[in-house]
Amino acid sequence: MTKVEELARKLGAAVQEDERYLAFAAAKEKNDADTELNGLIGRLNLLQMSYQNESAKETPDDDKLEKWDADFREIYGQIMLNENMRAFEEAKQGVDDMMNYLIQILSLCVNGEDPATCEPAPSDGGGCTGSCSTCGGCG
Repeated sequence: MTKVEELARKLGAAVQEDERYLAFAAAKEKNDADTELNGLIGRLNLLQMSYQNESAKETPDDDKLEKWDADFREIYGQIMLNENMRAFEEAKQGVDDMMNYLIQILSLCVNGEDPATCEPAPSDGGGCTGSCSTCGGCG
């Protein structure tokens, strides 16, 4: 194992000890245990599959598609109003923000910045998102 790999594993362990990760893991566990929420998600998935199958037909039934779309929106709304799902989404955003920040630091280092002092641009929508696929280039 290289030194970089070893340090990456140590960073991974530190991430798993971070309060944002712990909140995310706890929220995920509550989501997984929420039978009502999982039932709604299952229904949503079935609606999505039905919609996709119907829309792939040579002559799809527009009435079915409209009904499934309305049902999908209603169930999705119920899912997003679920207390456990809201807590999960909030905790997931915390982990996503942390990971984007870490990726930005690594990107700066790869571009020759001082690892001890480099600081990613504030995430005001104009900075690095951590995804090179949407990037116009590093400044």
